[in-house]
Amino acid sequence: MVVRLSRHHLLALFCGALAALTLVTPASAAPVTRAEAAAGWLARQLVDGERFEVVFDGVAYPDQGLTLDAVFAFAAARAADDSGARALAWVSRPDVRDGYVGDGAVEAYAGATAKLALAVQVRGGDPTQVGGVDLIARLRSLQTPAGRFRDRSAYGDYSNAFSQSLALLALDRTPAGAPPTAAAWLAGTRCPDGGYPLLAEQPVCMSDVDATALAAQALRATGRPADAAAGLRWLLSAQRADGGFAGAAGTPNANSTGLAAQALRSGGRPLAWSRARAFLAGLQVGCAATPDQRGAVDLDGGAFDPDTAARATGQAVLGLTGVGYADLSAAGAVPGAPALACP
Repeated sequence: MVVRLSRHHLLALFCGALAALTLVTPASAAPVTRAEAAAGWLARQLVDGERFEVVFDGVAYPDQGLTLDAVFAFAAARAADDSGARALAWVSRPDVRDGYVGDGAVEAYAGATAKLALAVQVRGGDPTQVGGVDLIARLRSLQTPAGRFRDRSAYGDYSNAFSQSLALLALDRTPAGAPPTAAAWLAGTRCPDGGYPLLAEQPVCMSDVDATALAAQALRATGRPADAAAGLRWLLSAQRADGGFAGAAGTPNANSTGLAAQALRSGGRPLAWSRARAFLAGLQVGCAATPDQRGAVDLDGGAFDPDTAARATGQAVLGLTGVGYADLSAAGAVPGAPALACP
């Protein structure tokens, strides 16, 4: 038997789900939303209050990409604005910047260049003047005649759907806009099932949740709503019964679900977003945990792993708020790192 819910009942369920996803604090304090609590935890993890690092064999290396994920998360949550400013200033330092985007001559990386340019734009800066480097001009120089953005590197080309999507999102914010050929190239990678692959060169096109979430946002922003809608329909078909999404490893997780949730809400799929948001809420660490973990979002609901929690939390914030990359802005964000008010 099929049960049909009225529009009134659907709206009531939707609003009830959103209400359940606000963390309750004492009456004397303003409520802290899940996104704010996650952003606050993320801000407190920054090394020297400015960066993330990754450790290999006991040696710490700068992680510019994860640091920029935090910049996006702070903007989405409208919190930790001071941390976002310091983090972007750190990535923009010439020595740190060039280690990430390349020197512009021998080495130039499309995805990193686009991501940094977008972060500068989100924080209201000028991506044509980042420590004397015009990131937009450099990004456009990496576009091939076919429309694809490729790395220029002695180590090979590692560009993928993320590179292309971030490039479109960053260039769409410029006066000249994103090149139609670049949007057409991304649209042309679509798999027969409607999703988008991470790598276009696969012998068999395999749709990927993360890649589709980014591609759908980029295509919608650049005036290709039908191509974006195809990706959103595939995401709906890939959503698990618990509301989560699985990445390449096959396990529902905060990273893939955060990006998918962001694409769903910004693409006008509120009920699917609500289900994904509830899944993310179930992964968020609450007052039962130790103070140093509270507010974080665990990767997959297993034992809490601080090595994966920062990236999981950063991308989960995007899903909890549902603000798309095309609309993301740090304007109105407040300083400080919100924390859960636990008894």
